[in-house]
Formats: sequence, C-alpha cells, structure tokens
Amino acid sequence: MIHEDWKLRLQNQVCVLAIEELKGKILDEGHNTPHSVHLGGNKLYKDLKRTFWWGNMKQEVADYVAKCLTYQWVKAKHQRPAGLLQSLKIPKWKWDSVSMDFIVGVPPTQRKNNAIWVIVDRLTKMAHFVAIRNTWTLDQLARAYLDEIV
Repeated sequence: MIHEDWKLRLQNQVCVLAIEELKGKILDEGHNTPHSVHLGGNKLYKDLKRTFWWGNMKQEVADYVAKCLTYQWVKAKHQRPAGLLQSLKIPKWKWDSVSMDFIVGVPPTQRKNNAIWVIVDRLTKMAHFVAIRNTWTLDQLARAYLDEIV
C-alpha cells in the first residue's frame, strides 16, 4: 500500500526496491554507524526489519555481516578458555635458551640484504640483529651470525 508520504509500505515497513546500491547503503548505515558498534547478523536484521523490508533480507544481512572484517575482529569468541598457562622454564645460564624471528620486507642495503634475523637470549634479553638476504640457506645464515658475533 502506498502511504501519504509516497512510500510503498508493507504494514509499517518501507519496501526497498531490488537495487543493490540502495540496500548496501541501508546495511552500511545500520552496521557501521558509531552508535551501532558493528552489530551481529541477528541484531542488525531485527533492527532493520522494524523499518525496512525486501525479499531475502535476512540472508543478505547475514552475508553482509560475514564479510565485515571489523565485526570478525571484535566479536566475542564463544569458546571455553584454553586452560591455565604453563610457565616456561627459566634458563640457568645466558644463551641456553634463545628465541629467533625474521623481519622481512625491509629496503635492500648496499650489500643487497633485505631482511633482519633477530636472535634474543631469554635470560638476559640481549639481542643480535643480523642483516641477511631472505633467500639464504642455513649455511649462509650460520656464516653471517658468526661474522656478527666475532
């Protein structure tokens, strides 16, 4: 039925035409406003269906929310806690226990090194930073480390 405001309505809901851009703007407004804090699919659907109606609306709302990376990041996980954390053994002497990581994607140096190998002693927190190439073999890494500490 067309009301006096010239909107096609089904009961109290505005019937939305099958225009993807229009439906997208309605979904954006309902999901991304500062006051809505990235609602989940069910809550967003309940809020929108008070005002709007279109065919297959519930599925389209669920698909829209599933594609929202912010919602995936902030939504609460409904899992049991993993349990108590197990403490790592405290090393008794320096360099008995180390951690290592690589920093890649750095601009190449004059020697064409394009990564950094980070080696950290767990006891003293002393670190070595070795400039390397991300294509080096294990032997080349060992030689670069020995050159660094000598």
